[in-house]
Amino acid sequence: MTSSEKKTKKRQSVTVVRWFLIIATPILLTLWSVRLLITWNAPSFPSLEYSRIESDRYGFSDEDRIEYAEATLDYLRQSEPADEVIFLLEDLRLSDSNQSLYNQREIGHMLDVKNLVDLFNQILQVVGIFALAGVIYLLARPETRIEAYRAIMYGGILTTVILFVMVVLILISWSFVFVQFHELLFPPDTWTFAMSDSLIRLFPEQFWFDFGVLWAVGILIQGIILALVGYLLQRRKPSKELAT
Repeated sequence: MTSSEKKTKKRQSVTVVRWFLIIATPILLTLWSVRLLITWNAPSFPSLEYSRIESDRYGFSDEDRIEYAEATLDYLRQSEPADEVIFLLEDLRLSDSNQSLYNQREIGHMLDVKNLVDLFNQILQVVGIFALAGVIYLLARPETRIEAYRAIMYGGILTTVILFVMVVLILISWSFVFVQFHELLFPPDTWTFAMSDSLIRLFPEQFWFDFGVLWAVGILIQGIILALVGYLLQRRKPSKELAT
């Protein structure tokens, strides 16, 4: 292989890694933010949310809702597969009776939800490992460090653009976003429930609207920060031609 061919191959590998990092950035920030909101527990999102949204019309107190919602989130935090820990939800009982909190249709949906959350975590880990390897690859040599900084900046910009659009969609057409999200990720006719079902009483539409806004705005802010960090790093480190 000639010197020119080696240089071309090196440039191509750097370009592939840079584009992978750019595309991976919104994926990683999205999945990381979902994980963060599920594991956040000091104070938990439900404990903050129930103090500001409408009370349950069927009789759950805010304390009941917090207890049941946090037990549901605890189920999603478990590392074991959904079918091994679903008993955590099956064993939940209403405080004023021995009746199960969730019916079988709700239990079936929560199995789907945890399977999805677990898949998100697996993707986060795999893409995160490859992204870390890519950053190390670009930072390892002085002549390619500028490409790492560009990947950070453009990854942040891509995330900012995507999430800006998402925030606008959530604000102007929340129902459309909510329905499309569920139709994309869950089997048909498995995610709609009666207003008297516990899942709706614990997690009404306003709860998910606020969750969606917090999730999208959080990712948007992270994207802006990454874009600024990448930009500033580029200004500090002038571009260098790839070594032969």
